[in-house]
Amino acid sequence: MIKYDRLWSTLKEKGISQYRLIEDYGVDTAQLHRLRHNMVIKTITIDNLCRILDCRVEDIMEYIPDGKE
Repeated sequence: MIKYDRLWSTLKEKGISQYRLIEDYGVDTAQLHRLRHNMVIKTITIDNLCRILDCRVEDIMEYIPDGKE
């Protein structure tokens, strides 16, 4: 399973709120909902978040093998 828990701590470290992602960077609220619930998202969304946050993919998401949560 891919989990996006790291995104929220990276946002905090960078001082960027979810509101700012939506208003200043045009991130769709539906995509944030999907991220909050560890649902499938497009790689373009990950690419945009890495650009916005100036971070690596590992700072946004992690792979956890099924059954090892």
